Amino acid sequence: MGPGGALLDVARVRGLFPGLSDGFVHADGPAGSLVPESVLRAVSQAMRVPIANRGGVFPSSARAEQLVAGARSAVADLVGGTPKGVVLGPNMTTLTYSMARTLAKTWRPGDEIVVSRLDHDANIRPWVQLAEEAGLLVKWAEVDIESGELPEWQYDELLTDRTRLVAVTMASNAIGTRPDVRAIADRAHAVGALVYVDGVHAAPHGLIDFTATGADFLALSAYKWCGPHVGALVADPALLETLSPDKLVPASDRVPDRFETGTATFELYAGVAAAVDHLAALAPDATGTRRERLQTSMSAVVRYEGLLFDRLDRALRSMRHVQVLGSPLYRTPTLSFTVSRMTPRAVARELSRRTICAWDGDYYARELFDALGVNEQGGAVRLGILHYNTMEEVDHMVESIAALA
Repeated sequence: MGPGGALLDVARVRGLFPGLSDGFVHADGPAGSLVPESVLRAVSQAMRVPIANRGGVFPSSARAEQLVAGARSAVADLVGGTPKGVVLGPNMTTLTYSMARTLAKTWRPGDEIVVSRLDHDANIRPWVQLAEEAGLLVKWAEVDIESGELPEWQYDELLTDRTRLVAVTMASNAIGTRPDVRAIADRAHAVGALVYVDGVHAAPHGLIDFTATGADFLALSAYKWCGPHVGALVADPALLETLSPDKLVPASDRVPDRFETGTATFELYAGVAAAVDHLAALAPDATGTRRERLQTSMSAVVRYEGLLFDRLDRALRSMRHVQVLGSPLYRTPTLSFTVSRMTPRAVARELSRRTICAWDGDYYARELFDALGVNEQGGAVRLGILHYNTMEEVDHMVESIAALA
């Protein structure tokens, strides 16, 4: 649906994805989305012409510069940042470890960090491990077991003048919870702490406004929003100027280049830009700048995915043999569930036999599932909706899960 309320043309959208020809219901989007033809072409075309490394005075080197600039600009448009504040890398986890090592240089024994049980381990373990090395106290923000919410009021008790960093997710990759990141960030900034936000799972399901989040750092993964396997870290260039990451001596000392180690995957950067263009074109009536087109298209995505997810969520919660984990008020179209007398792996196998791709386990939300008490049974089963899914696919999922009774 666009601003006027019109539905997405899902038949047109599905025609953009060659991967949908396999006959499966791809409900495993939270683990990685399918890729549209436009992204495939962009990557292929980038590899069909000469590309050298950056810094040369010849055309193939200039192409590399253009691909880097194009990816930075696209990510900036996607989240409302600035290209000079976009750090590119192989994935979110690697970028987070790198930034953790960089920030840890400023930490002192007795300082504190705050992480949350809601987060993917990629926004927990790097901070915890570096904090332990530096002698910092690690504090945990807890999840409400019944609702799956991350109450922001608890940060009033967790934060002190020794807090150096707060790491929190914009959306749980396991149960979809969208915590009030801005409220948490405001509390953290009041005591002088930096805020590192995991936007990986939130980005495919609505337009992010980097400034409005209050984040100092925002981490993303392009393969969650129809792009290639590339990570991005968005920050204010002025903040990046104050940081000194480990780097090779001859490597550029410019921001954001100095945060990027080794030779870049230039051809994949072409796919990053194409993926953002894909998102911006989902609503046929989208006009204006790419950021404006993203606003229109992602608003349509939110409404469309919401219709499908409401049907899925309500149906599963009505089944006696199914337990849906959590019931957060604000959430992405993602849920995890267990089935009576069946292990999550057995459920996933049965769904696969019925042509449904569903993930099982803890999906790296280990702390959350430990808190919910489901890891002892092998975790849970996850279903996620993306803009290429259909109501018919939701009905097939519902019928297949109902048949497990």
